Amino acid sequence: MTQTTRVHPTQATLPSENPSKSYWHTQPSEKLLGHRTTSDLPESADVIIVGSGISGTFAAQTLREKRPELKVVMLEAREACWGATGRNGGHCQPLIYLQQPHVASFELRNYFHVKSLVEELSIPCDWRSTSGVHAFYAEDVWAAAQSTVSKLKDTYPDLAANVSLVRKGKDGSPAWLLEDERKELTLDALRIGNAEGAVIQWHAASLWPYKLVAFILEKLLAESANDDGGGAFNLQTKTPATGISRVVGGTNIKNHPWTVHTPRGNISASQVLLCTNGYTSHLLEQFSDLIVPVRGQVSALKPPQEPSPNHPPLDIGHTYGIIAGPADDYLIQRPPPSAELIFGGGRPHAKNEGVGVSDDSAVDEPVSWYLRGELSGLVDLSIRETNPSDSSAKPSTKADDEEASNNNETGQVAKHDLTPTHDWSGIMGYSRDEYPWVGPVPESLGGGKGLYLCGGYTGHGMPNAPLSAKAVVELMLSVMVGDDDEVDIPMEYLITEKRVNEARRRKPVGEEKVGVAGLRNY
Repeated sequence: MTQTTRVHPTQATLPSENPSKSYWHTQPSEKLLGHRTTSDLPESADVIIVGSGISGTFAAQTLREKRPELKVVMLEAREACWGATGRNGGHCQPLIYLQQPHVASFELRNYFHVKSLVEELSIPCDWRSTSGVHAFYAEDVWAAAQSTVSKLKDTYPDLAANVSLVRKGKDGSPAWLLEDERKELTLDALRIGNAEGAVIQWHAASLWPYKLVAFILEKLLAESANDDGGGAFNLQTKTPATGISRVVGGTNIKNHPWTVHTPRGNISASQVLLCTNGYTSHLLEQFSDLIVPVRGQVSALKPPQEPSPNHPPLDIGHTYGIIAGPADDYLIQRPPPSAELIFGGGRPHAKNEGVGVSDDSAVDEPVSWYLRGELSGLVDLSIRETNPSDSSAKPSTKADDEEASNNNETGQVAKHDLTPTHDWSGIMGYSRDEYPWVGPVPESLGGGKGLYLCGGYTGHGMPNAPLSAKAVVELMLSVMVGDDDEVDIPMEYLITEKRVNEARRRKPVGEEKVGVAGLRNY
């Protein structure tokens, strides 16, 4: 049986029983709250999925599409989608210029996969296609970003077409033909007039991530239900996996060599898929230094100005990544009428930047103060006469923004605290080599035939998890039927002993920055 006591300083605990209240959980699914498809935990299944976030849910969806006859049991320690997917910043954005080109292309495919699914099924998750603005407030990091984009344009122009640079002044800023009028894009137009520059990614989105997952889970339950209330898909909430064990001997895939232990009893299966992300090392302590829990924090903030009959609600019109020195923060806005600003980040203000923390029951007060006090000094939050509300198009200029009402005499944005409606934390799974871990788990890492993993997204799961989950299921099914077909997954994501050895030659998580200023959490 796997280790269930903490033996490594960064090994994860079980998910907290009383997590902080996420904004995304203010409208929970009545069908999913406390849901147990069967009152008793089944004794066996064909496949057990541990975790009900975006990875586990898209894996279950793929199993349903490809092998609907399989008995699939999903175990969730808390309520459905109560982990990282239900606690993130509400972004879905591929990082085109920060990844290797083939990885960036994979992330783009993830983005369009989710977008198409939302449109096809009319999923009510407030999906809003927009552009992503990465605002740089440090000269050295901005210079590095420009160099990265320039190299991408030289080597992969098709991919680089998804990215543009916006520099100070009008020289070099992109211009677009909108409504038969040539309009330039400026930092002021983007509400970041004090930034050194910005990278625009034309494919981004904001959404209500919990509602996306909840819709798919409800659909799976409805499709698989039968007369006695059971079905091919069985969701068991409030059933934490406390350990896994393997019976050695017998090679028939129809046997059930894997057992997952829970406080409600044990369940066995021929295949087990861990979609446990930051909590993976609680079940596989060998991953304690490979997928490290890191606590992030997000606030829902009221806009500084209330709308009035003469002024519409604030609409910032884009999603944002804000890179200022060691900090990398992220921002979206909810639709009217509430129009809350969902602002996350501030980890440098947390003890050890949250590294090794798997408790999401609390928030770090210094981070809370940072989030409510810093945003208004970075992004112009004044209500303008015309907002770039048509976020499906490339935004128009705001030439009169230079005298914005919240700029003081020195030209710096005057900061003031915003009022939070919610402060919450969530546990991310940071990968030691920056790539997710997808595929069969080798025996040296506590696995063996039939145990699979999909997680370790380093705060960047939304544009990675859907197709990663699809790929890992295809790998699982190929073993069942004896096929060896290729799957759509970057080779860097696959779990191999060679990769483990190479990853462990790198600095531990928390000692090495990731990407440009550690930009992640989208």
